[in-house]
Amino acid sequence: MSQKELIKLFENRNVRVVWDDEKQEWYFSVVDVCGVLVESKDYQTARKYWNKLKERLLKEGNETVTNCHQLKLVAGDGKMRLTDVANMEQLFRIIQSIPSPKAEPIKQWIAHVAAERIDQLQDPELSIEQAVNDYRRLGYSESWINQRLKSIEVRKLLTDEWKRGGVEGQQYASLTDIITATWSGKTTREYKRLKGLHKESLRDNMTNVELLLNSLAEASATEISKVENPKGYNQNADVAKRGGHVAKAARTNLEAQIGRSVVTPLNAKDYFQSIENKEDEEK
Repeated sequence: MSQKELIKLFENRNVRVVWDDEKQEWYFSVVDVCGVLVESKDYQTARKYWNKLKERLLKEGNETVTNCHQLKLVAGDGKMRLTDVANMEQLFRIIQSIPSPKAEPIKQWIAHVAAERIDQLQDPELSIEQAVNDYRRLGYSESWINQRLKSIEVRKLLTDEWKRGGVEGQQYASLTDIITATWSGKTTREYKRLKGLHKESLRDNMTNVELLLNSLAEASATEISKVENPKGYNQNADVAKRGGHVAKAARTNLEAQIGRSVVTPLNAKDYFQSIENKEDEEK
């Protein structure tokens, strides 16, 4: 059960779901989810159930409940009222504590994913096989999948260089933003917004050309880093920008040849649909 599938499941059950653009997280109304899983259509009954469950979990020292916070959501009377919300990880932990037949399929899925992940930790090749199968299931072409796997390798080489140069924590995301913004003209968040994405992976929604340019930028930054051995964030940021400029030059040259921008609002679904439509027209 993917994040999208979970959202779709709850969307049809009067569960309030909201996207927090600042935190880049989906948040679910815990009371509404409890109402669905215990099959109660009465809000007050669901609220009482959540209060009792929350009290029990707090006594057990469950940190998930402690970390849950409140957001203002539209209530049944049409007014904005504070309500307990949980992100995806917190919600799964709460669901595991609800003894309900409705919750059982989600619990089984969580257990299945955990078992698969343990196997993948023992044999990393399984992770690659799983990724390929997932991409195929979602309709990606074999050429795009091969290119995506290559981009993962390129990214790993770059992050290894950053680690060698003393990059830490959130600096990885910041350097990624520098590279992306330099070659595409948009930060990662702006790029995702252009494509109408939320929690989805930006790279998984890039066209072949976008992936190639992004990989060129990262590979260029890696090669420059190997030669210059930058130390600390500032020096690595300079290298990241220069790597991005290599891809920017390639992008500018290509756009001059084809007369349009290669940075597109098309996401993966739109992109592959456009390819299918073009193939149908050519038949």
